[in-house]
Amino acid sequence: MKRHLLNIWNLGVKELWSLWREPVMLVLIVYLFSVALYTAATALPESLHNAVIAVVDEDRSPLSTRITSAFYPPHFRPPVMASHADIDPGMDAGAYTFALIIPSGFQRDVLAGKRPALQLNVDATRMSQAFTGNGYIQQIVLDEVQEFMARHRKTQEAPVELALRMRFNPTLEPAWFGSVMEIVNSITMLSIILTGAALIREKEHGTIEHLLVMPVTPTEIMIAKVWSMGLVVLLAAFASMNLVIRGAIGVPIEGSTALFFVGVTLSLFATTSMGIFMATVARSMPQFGLLLVLILLPLQMLSGGSTPRESMPELVQWVMMAAPTTHFVSLSQAILYRGAGLDTVWPSFLALFLIGATLFAFSLRRFRRSLSTLA
Repeated sequence: MKRHLLNIWNLGVKELWSLWREPVMLVLIVYLFSVALYTAATALPESLHNAVIAVVDEDRSPLSTRITSAFYPPHFRPPVMASHADIDPGMDAGAYTFALIIPSGFQRDVLAGKRPALQLNVDATRMSQAFTGNGYIQQIVLDEVQEFMARHRKTQEAPVELALRMRFNPTLEPAWFGSVMEIVNSITMLSIILTGAALIREKEHGTIEHLLVMPVTPTEIMIAKVWSMGLVVLLAAFASMNLVIRGAIGVPIEGSTALFFVGVTLSLFATTSMGIFMATVARSMPQFGLLLVLILLPLQMLSGGSTPRESMPELVQWVMMAAPTTHFVSLSQAILYRGAGLDTVWPSFLALFLIGATLFAFSLRRFRRSLSTLA
């Protein structure tokens, strides 16, 4: 047993030195857990941030001033006061995303009970801001008009009051959600890439034949690749969690990070085994890259991180129960967002362990076959 453990340790250290001599891989690790994570978290398409709006105020009344002052950061930049002649050139040049025109006599018509019309021009080429901001502006204008009317005439109160309480993300900040889901995706993607690339690199450099003449077993070789590459991803994720998510983005983590990283370890056990299996199927790095696209996109898109699993077809839900990312996303959201403990997430832990053990067994069997063809 001592000899087996020593072989696994030495082979794992060899993998770490091999990775250290691959500057492209090191840059990829740093990029995925820093720049890519930060940009993905702070640039979600559904968010509205610093949108440019121009206002043509022909009424110049207290109500129109109230509406104009309701557009403020961080959703909008301070409104640009413009004239009719400025709107078309400004929209053509891309200077304004929105242009709101308040006609003359607007407040007078509102107080008279008429239904005056406002014109909102939207630059639809900026699709994410146009889609979200158009709803924001409509709601802001309606709220301001209703509050203004409530001071001038008695309005009938609604028989029911709906009290909204936003759990786990009171300010509905997209970066809080996006950062955690991005680190989950990065852990999954990088663990598969590193282990798969490590094995393919052995094939391409011819060092796999050297291992075959040494007193080591396929099990030892595979375990060494799993623990060494898994450790690299684990340390990178730990640094990213504290420096980028908590530090740069400022996401408050509700639950136990120690419990989360136990889940990360179980997920790495499954995904690193998957990476080795894919590397035994692919014959070269380009083939591995194409296979990675076919596997990784469904894992990330159907795991529940981008779209709730309940909105997917039942067949897809059942199929994705066999994917490690489904359970990894579930436990990550439960621990980091809702502060769940082991009594809540143990089914996901158990599922990850069983999926990992199954993938490890299949990968080891495939790995032994591939080595026997070389021997």
